Amino acid sequence: MEYLDIVDEQGRPTGETAARERAHAEGLRHRTAHVWVVRKNGDRWEILLQKRSMEKESFPGLYDTSSAGHIPAGQEPLPSALRELSEELGIEAQPGELTYIGRFRIRYEKPFHGRLFKDNEVTWVYVYRGNVDAAALTLQASEVDEVRWFDLEEVRAEIQHSRERFCVPAGTLELLAAWLERA
Repeated sequence: MEYLDIVDEQGRPTGETAARERAHAEGLRHRTAHVWVVRKNGDRWEILLQKRSMEKESFPGLYDTSSAGHIPAGQEPLPSALRELSEELGIEAQPGELTYIGRFRIRYEKPFHGRLFKDNEVTWVYVYRGNVDAAALTLQASEVDEVRWFDLEEVRAEIQHSRERFCVPAGTLELLAAWLERA
């Protein structure tokens, strides 16, 4: 069973922990780490998105952030981001290869698989700009069905009017876009 630190609004552990299932059943605030894998294609930025496994407890079958996951109790954001990138996509990045670009709050309540899922996260957001061949990645079958490169601006435009293909958190996508404009 995975345990998570319960955190304050800034993402600082309060000293309490909860099982992941309880955190999502009760909407307890916890931490996650997201990694955007990006590349430049001409003058456009592309983002690698993972298609979530149909077995996922939330947003099954939709395209999401390149790599993301919960930060286990007692652990820190950067090692968790590196672990998720390795487990989900097979990318063995070093700490200096991830760039921290900010924190973001994610909050929603939505039914999946016949029960209400309450998400309440403080998310640490990182960027990875290493050379990635999507076809050569080793995907974690229980988490990821496939990965694809998408044009950043096309995804930003589509999620404004439709959520049929993407469950990408709009706020983290905007954080990424703002950072890339300065990069």
